[in-house]
Amino acid sequence: MENFTKKELALFKSLNTPRKIQEFITKIPINFEPYGETCLSPRMVLQQNRAHCIEAAMLAATILRKHGHRPLLLDLEACPPDDSHVVALFKQHGYWGAISKTNHAVLRYRDPIYKTIRELALSYFHEYFDKKGKKTLRAYAIVDLSKYDKKGWMTADEDQWDINNSLFELPHHQILNRKQIALLKKPDKIEMKYGDLVEWKRE
Repeated sequence: MENFTKKELALFKSLNTPRKIQEFITKIPINFEPYGETCLSPRMVLQQNRAHCIEAAMLAATILRKHGHRPLLLDLEACPPDDSHVVALFKQHGYWGAISKTNHAVLRYRDPIYKTIRELALSYFHEYFDKKGKKTLRAYAIVDLSKYDKKGWMTADEDQWDINNSLFELPHHQILNRKQIALLKKPDKIEMKYGDLVEWKRE
């Protein structure tokens, strides 16, 4: 297992519930990648105090792991030009929930109330739309980060592009067929306004 510092271990120990982990993740400033694209390891997120969705999800998975959970990520695949979203999965009392880092008012934390991962993934569907009002969520996939343990992904000083790139190669579960896509309704104007709300502004 990784060589965590005493400070890191103390932090992980204090974040002993998914809700506490989410509150901690939410307070981390958004990584706007001012110097180029990144895929920071959990340790680098803590050191640099910035994260976008997959970076925060990997950190959340690391902390969850310290409390007996499997380090699972859920990749929510959107159709171009919209961006995909990545969250950390956890299970409590037989039900699935998710920890999420986003700069917007939606695509956030999910309480552990979902019987299946598919149910949880679908809970993001209606709020997942682009600036033109197109609902873009199309598929999902799950990755167990323990498969990358030999590469030291949790404490590496390098960007974790292997993990990031693997999400594009995973077989994804499709959630819509063509007939369903043709029947999709655009969000109302008030729903669209939520898309303009951000938690962190670019400096």
